[in-house]
Amino acid sequence: MTATARLTIKETACLAEVPARTVEKALEAKILSSIRRKPTRPGGAQRYLPVLAVAYLAVLREAGLMELPLRHKKLLWRELKALATEVPDTSVRLKPVSLGKGITVNVDELASDEFETALKYVDGKAIYLVIDKNILGGTPVISGTRVPVYSVLARLEEGETLEDIHEDNPDISLEALETAAIYAKANPIQGRPKGRPWRSAA
Repeated sequence: MTATARLTIKETACLAEVPARTVEKALEAKILSSIRRKPTRPGGAQRYLPVLAVAYLAVLREAGLMELPLRHKKLLWRELKALATEVPDTSVRLKPVSLGKGITVNVDELASDEFETALKYVDGKAIYLVIDKNILGGTPVISGTRVPVYSVLARLEEGETLEDIHEDNPDISLEALETAAIYAKANPIQGRPKGRPWRSAA
């Protein structure tokens, strides 16, 4: 799973809490590499990254290492990729990485939360989200409902919590709501209309 490219650039940035430009720069510097795949929706992204890219970027952000020398960034990424070859992808656990004598980066402490969220999100996209042109014109919705992912994000932006939304929609799991919110944040509607017509849908 972790070694498979299943996250778009925007999803990777969102999950790592860095600007999408940071991901693009890592690609331009040939630290990360993307795989082109058929978009999952019309006009959707075509370049995908592995889940471990989230851990890599989260480490740089959390430790303030964005200006780390290129050779050290490449070494960090190589060491992270090696984790996926040591055990089955679904069993990858982050651990400290040595970048040289006396230089150890505690990847497990710095990026475990973001990495685990990314793993759950990758699975959640397939389980909880549906894009069907016959449902709300193809707007992404939570599976088995007509609740658009954007309604979940809108409510969070207005100060509600996932628990608040779950209380109003007890048939929708917290995991599904979290997946919907991440997807909506990483894939905003282009030219979103004023008034948020989806606001009352959730």
